[in-house]
Amino acid sequence: MKTALPATRQVHAHLVTGEIMNSALRKGALALATALLATHAYAQVTLFEDEGFAGRSVTANNQIADMEKYGFNNRASSAVVKGVRWEVCDEERFGGRCVVLRPGRYASLKAMSLNNRVSSARSLRADARVQDNRYAPLPVVAQATFYEQDGFAGRSFATAQPVANLRRFGFNDLASSATIVGERWEACEERRYGGRCMVLRPGRYPTLASTGLNNRISSVRNLATTARIEDARYAPVIAAAPTANADYRRRRDETMYEGTVTSTRVVAGPPEERCWFERTEGTAEKGKASIPGAVIGAVLGGILGHQVGGGKGQDIATAGGAVAGGVIGANVGRTAGAPPVAQDTKRCENVPSQTPSYYDVTYTFRGVEHRVQMTTPPGPTIPVNERGEPRA
Repeated sequence: MKTALPATRQVHAHLVTGEIMNSALRKGALALATALLATHAYAQVTLFEDEGFAGRSVTANNQIADMEKYGFNNRASSAVVKGVRWEVCDEERFGGRCVVLRPGRYASLKAMSLNNRVSSARSLRADARVQDNRYAPLPVVAQATFYEQDGFAGRSFATAQPVANLRRFGFNDLASSATIVGERWEACEERRYGGRCMVLRPGRYPTLASTGLNNRISSVRNLATTARIEDARYAPVIAAAPTANADYRRRRDETMYEGTVTSTRVVAGPPEERCWFERTEGTAEKGKASIPGAVIGAVLGGILGHQVGGGKGQDIATAGGAVAGGVIGANVGRTAGAPPVAQDTKRCENVPSQTPSYYDVTYTFRGVEHRVQMTTPPGPTIPVNERGEPRA
């Protein structure tokens, strides 16, 4: 049986309990306010003038109702969103067509039809409800994929995080080709980013031989968008070329998506040499022996000599007549002028090839532009994986 507390002690207990509850509530509210403040402070968007996070930029932690005040109206081509979602609109004061960007990196704003059209931007509260059709395509995670052989063949190793030592992953000094997505990556010949390093821009590198790092890469890391790189540190630009050896086969358990084809350029083969023969008439050059005349003269002279002589003398006469006839026949071209001689003359010329060598195709997937070379013309879309890599 419980004993009731005296009235005074009950009141004191209630007061103590109330103070504890109020203290807990105050601490909870303070923690929530701190969290909200930290989240708001972390909310940030950086807009870049060029695709691929290049060119001039403007960074905002609060809403920008009019980009014109910052000299950046209708200039944004790529964006980096941090902390919370941001809404970007093609008219000032958040009017016109608006798209919501989730936190991430958007190397191009073309896929959402806002390239060079952003006029205002603002962060959204965490509890703000947004319809699915207002979201921009999911941003592509920055990633580097290295292949054991040229032409994206053989074993591969993909990473979205810096790797200080590829030996731990069994891929040290094995990379021969690479694909870079999202941002620039630095590849070095020694672990912990030491030794000789080259910077790879986003794109496809069918071979790393021109970088001097073929089968020599030991560490890799992605670079900040604001990192300044000297021109000499960039890997040579790989000229567009058909990548017939690329392995575009679908991998096991790989989810397929569709990339939208934006342009197709037919690339013809090298100029073709076309040759033909023309029948022409000419004469033996004056002053030179006529070879046909010499042959005919020799035959006639031989016959003539054979008719004149007999026995050994006949043989001698035959030989002498052949020599004499050859001399007389050869001199015909010198004295009387050679008769017309029909001959075939070979003529050649280089003409542009009419046979397509390959199709240089540009397509977009999740706001990022990609290029691929195909042996057949594409349709309006091409199958790709979650990283935007083409699949057959």
